[in-house]
Amino acid sequence: MTSKAKPRLVLASASPRRIALLAQIGVEPDEVRPSDIDEAPLKGELPREHARRLAREKAEAVAKLEPGALVLAADTVVACGRRILPKAETEPQVRQCLALLSGRAHRVYTAVTLIRPDGKLMERVSETRVAFKRLSKEEIDLYVENGEWLGKAGGYAIQGHAAVFVRLLTGSHSGVIGLPLFETAALLTGAGFPLYPAH
Repeated sequence: MTSKAKPRLVLASASPRRIALLAQIGVEPDEVRPSDIDEAPLKGELPREHARRLAREKAEAVAKLEPGALVLAADTVVACGRRILPKAETEPQVRQCLALLSGRAHRVYTAVTLIRPDGKLMERVSETRVAFKRLSKEEIDLYVENGEWLGKAGGYAIQGHAAVFVRLLTGSHSGVIGLPLFETAALLTGAGFPLYPAH
């Protein structure tokens, strides 16, 4: 496929982490257009389905505004059992998240949705098991002070200082950051979008 025939790609997210992850596989969105949807979980909604629904709703909202484009969206959910942890916005929230994650395993679900120019919707969900070491009060205090947790699902950023908390990770490291590259690449190539295009 020539670059001229390449469909226009719109990323339905303003996350700099997702933009950087796409760059790792040679993909640069033609436009970044975050969607504005209600991200609150539905009553009784399980973590995997919550991630899948939000990714789909983000993609659908932007696809309505971008006819004829490939629209890519993702959503990351951190869960302890059936409990969906918040995207931490306050210090009490992040402290609660870290206390819950300390010394135990949890799961991170990242759903990816791609809507093709013909309207066909394709999606994948990555599931990663992450185990934290037991965190001391001092470690939690220092992490809260550095501020990188703000807006992060589960109150931590694995690509930052929280990497030292992780004693075991089974699954997709890029998925925990916010965009599972194996699944994303499969969706894009399946839709005829080239990875590592010739310059």
